[in-house]
Amino acid sequence: MDDALAELRSMRGSIDNMDSALIHLLAERFKVTQRVGRLKATAGLPPADPDREAQQIARLRALAAEADLDPEFAEKFLTFIVREVVRHHEQIAAEQAD
Repeated sequence: MDDALAELRSMRGSIDNMDSALIHLLAERFKVTQRVGRLKATAGLPPADPDREAQQIARLRALAAEADLDPEFAEKFLTFIVREVVRHHEQIAAEQAD
């Protein structure tokens, strides 16, 4: 039982480290997408780019399959992120329009 609990603690520590890395990566990603949003607003480009989104979904589904991760999960995850990015881009465009 003690060995199992020690191994569980170790695995949970690894999970915690990966979660921290994910949060930091997402923060960096959103910093870049904020810059993209400002550029789009300044150039009068639409907040969303469905063609780019479709390409990214296809690319990440393929990466997920290669990494033995459920491609459906990868698509849902990316779709969630893209929705948030587009929402930010819409806010930036509205602010620049004022």
